Amino acid sequence: MNEIYVTGHRNPDTDSIVASLAYANLRHALGDRNYKAVRIGSVNDETQKLLERFDMEAPPLIKSMRTQVRDLDFDHPPAFSGSVPIDLALRTMREGELTALPIVDEEGKLLGMLSTGDIAEYDMKSMVENRISDIPLFNLLSVLEGTLVNEYATSVSTVSGQVFIALPQNFEDPALTSPDSILICGNQPEVIDRAIESGVGCLIICRSDIRPQWAETRANTCIISTPLTARRVSRFIFQAISVERICTKESIIAFHLDDYLDDVRETMLKSRYRAYPILDGEERVVGTLARFHLLRPRRKQVVLVDHNEAAQSVPGLEQVEILEIIDHHRLADIQTGQPIRMRNEPVGSTNTILTAMYQENGVVPSPKMAGLMAGAILSDTVMFKSPTCTKRDVTMAQRLSHIANVDLEELGKSLFSFGGADKSAEELFRADYKEFHISGQNLAVSQITCADAQQLLDRREEFLNCMRELREKQDFDLVMLMITDVLREGTWLLYIGSDETVQQAFSATPKNNQVFLPGVMSRKKQIIPMLTALWG
Repeated sequence: MNEIYVTGHRNPDTDSIVASLAYANLRHALGDRNYKAVRIGSVNDETQKLLERFDMEAPPLIKSMRTQVRDLDFDHPPAFSGSVPIDLALRTMREGELTALPIVDEEGKLLGMLSTGDIAEYDMKSMVENRISDIPLFNLLSVLEGTLVNEYATSVSTVSGQVFIALPQNFEDPALTSPDSILICGNQPEVIDRAIESGVGCLIICRSDIRPQWAETRANTCIISTPLTARRVSRFIFQAISVERICTKESIIAFHLDDYLDDVRETMLKSRYRAYPILDGEERVVGTLARFHLLRPRRKQVVLVDHNEAAQSVPGLEQVEILEIIDHHRLADIQTGQPIRMRNEPVGSTNTILTAMYQENGVVPSPKMAGLMAGAILSDTVMFKSPTCTKRDVTMAQRLSHIANVDLEELGKSLFSFGGADKSAEELFRADYKEFHISGQNLAVSQITCADAQQLLDRREEFLNCMRELREKQDFDLVMLMITDVLREGTWLLYIGSDETVQQAFSATPKNNQVFLPGVMSRKKQIIPMLTALWG
């Protein structure tokens, strides 16, 4: 079953993290178990505090949605042990129309690759030499469909020698019955007796009744009975050699499940192999990859929550299949190849929309999930004081609080109590950070919401230095930090950029890269629209 990833935006806030968890949970409740909540950024202190309160784990981190080897419909041929005979490998390759097979050790790790070219090269060599060396007896019996006639010959574990077929015109040749010979004969009792007396290394009897004295011989001669003809035995005997003896072990190009498709293509362009082994994280073989597998890759499937802007979304978004978007922000620039489900509503929190979806589907969230969703609504609406807050946000949060049995005011205050004294200015700045591109202007805006702004203002110079470095590195026109004070119901705005821009956009007089904006609580509804109006 292919996973469908549910993800919020980069540098996710509480609403984004909880929305991914809540939507995946809703789909699970409706029987769609392949939905998986993920995140594409670090969990900030506020979100971690909320998760811990309701004993929930953060979604796993995914760094990119680029297509990987694990997303391809690659082959899953048998991965044979190095001890199996060529005969078995060759039959498997013919039946599966395969050009190569991975050969593994006892732990399933790659030992080598066996190709049809390896087998052909060995066949040509064996035709010239007409000799086999140290073939395991078990392999030989399997390939020849044979049985060991003289089971008393327990000292024989491998078979070696020059291969001969017993014919009337050549049997006088002493080489046929030497200990270094493998003699193939038919229903020829006199030949068999003479070969045993002479101490031939291995005697293969084809389609003949077995006499008791042959079975009782204790000589070192290995006597095998087979239903195959002498002609077939003379061909198949060379295919009893272990595959590890002829497979390619050096300079093998292998890929891992997590390798990105772009990198795989580039590597394949530099080589000419027909199949490449695929390894998992523990270096075990899980399949093989051929060039044709890259023609129509299966893209990752994604549901986006709390955003619909490419710059805020997961790296590699252009390679995914977007199935659905659930958001409460302005419509931005994400494009899809086909129509999708999209739910975009003018409310203060994505979790308000999700609560409505729970109601519409007749699903009651668990107390833990309801507590998370209520906390997310409080976070995104700044305890209902943000101008983005609507009556629906308040109503849905109250319903969730009854299910979770929590007090909304107490929950909100606990969320916004500042707990980042031990973090660097950059860590705090990056916790809820977004980039915007407005009419050719590049803008970065971070927001820290707290119940008392003074602790953060005391670190003003640290923040400004961090913002200066960011502006220089990424060539931003304006970098801003909103320190939003819930109790004072306003925002201290720190910025690096044009004083005139800030003054015109917010009708306020800044001083030393700082200005207080009373009543400003929302980046989405009070900061970005003002700059859009100014620059647009």
